[in-house]
Amino acid sequence: MRNARLWQRVLGLVRTVVEGVEFDEDADAVVVSVRPLKGGRRRCGRCGRRAPWYDRGEGSRRWRGLDLGTVRVLLEAEAPRVNCPTHGPTVVQVPWARHGAGHTYAFDDTVAWLAVQCSKTAVTELMRIAWRTVGSIITRVQVDVDATVDRLAGLRRIGIDEISYKRGYKFLTVVVDHDSGHLVWAKPGRDDATLHSFFDALGEDRCAQITHISADAADWIERVVKARCANAVRCADPFHVVAWATDALDEVRRQAWNDARAQARSEPPRPRGRPRADTPHQLGHRERARAITHARYALWKNPENLTESQHDKLAWIAKTDPRLHRAYLLKEGLRTVFVFKGDAGKEALDRWICWARRCRIPPFVKLQRRIVKHRAAIDAALDHGLSNALIESTNTKIRLLTRVAFGFHGPEPLIALARLALGGHKPNLPHRR
Repeated sequence: MRNARLWQRVLGLVRTVVEGVEFDEDADAVVVSVRPLKGGRRRCGRCGRRAPWYDRGEGSRRWRGLDLGTVRVLLEAEAPRVNCPTHGPTVVQVPWARHGAGHTYAFDDTVAWLAVQCSKTAVTELMRIAWRTVGSIITRVQVDVDATVDRLAGLRRIGIDEISYKRGYKFLTVVVDHDSGHLVWAKPGRDDATLHSFFDALGEDRCAQITHISADAADWIERVVKARCANAVRCADPFHVVAWATDALDEVRRQAWNDARAQARSEPPRPRGRPRADTPHQLGHRERARAITHARYALWKNPENLTESQHDKLAWIAKTDPRLHRAYLLKEGLRTVFVFKGDAGKEALDRWICWARRCRIPPFVKLQRRIVKHRAAIDAALDHGLSNALIESTNTKIRLLTRVAFGFHGPEPLIALARLALGGHKPNLPHRR
């Protein structure tokens, strides 16, 4: 029948017979009556195996298909149940939709592609579906991808980190593959049990194949990695190590600010009409405290990124507060260690530890003890050049997905979307390569 073949091509149907087409005024949609080919009948909707007939189920059902122009399309067919030896009474498999779905394959795949490319609000408006439906479709498509791809196969070098996905201390634990650059695993939580579930999914044999693991110095990550991948080389993330020095520097800056504020309380008020001091040494304690506050970004930034004004602020600190300036030099010295890498970096780190140990600045004396505690992981990062830069980039992209989607009601749709977008198997539009 020529018209039946035309509707098959228009709707993108395979292994399906079109029996009739009509317009339903009540539903304001084109209703296409279909049935599977003879070879595709009486198969379990879950496993696809042939099974004996059980009953008529709930009778005929309708599935939402892609729109024809401005008109909605509904596929209508009988949905009997078969008695599967494994799954019991189950609705039969249909070739145009996933089991338990109310939309066709083409509709689901289009929504999943759109969700990766644009916001959920745009998807709901374009496809005329509910907000939660987008999340359900993303989860279904991602489950289909996981059924055909083993994301945990061949892992050798991985990175582990956590990311906040929602207010109220809601975190995801994220694992990426350094060799492929893909997101391979994510789960809500950031504790020992969460990370143990990743290694449980990996299995003992594949855990033994892990050679390198990069992570920050979180105790819960270190405990689990030691227990499950004892032979893997643990590499500390250089960015987090330098961030420790930045925190120590900021602690010294706040102490300098507090000292200036305390001295300002005993300072007599400046007479009205008296001009402000022109040179740094003539600044009063109030102005000095204000200047230290404004120098915060100059102390944090790398020297090559400083503006001319920030250079002047650092020069003022060097003249007026040698202790704070020495803390700044210690921070920059630790950053330089990771520029050298290898044996040169380890030698530079030895010198930095000696310098910090006798600097008489408590935050940096405490910091050098922390670095000595994690020295093995830091040396491994210097030797192998492994960092968490890739996983931080992945975390940034997950935050972007959350922001573009205007948030998610729960972590499962976010994880499914992240795995589709960042897992190396992005969805394609239907009937396109």
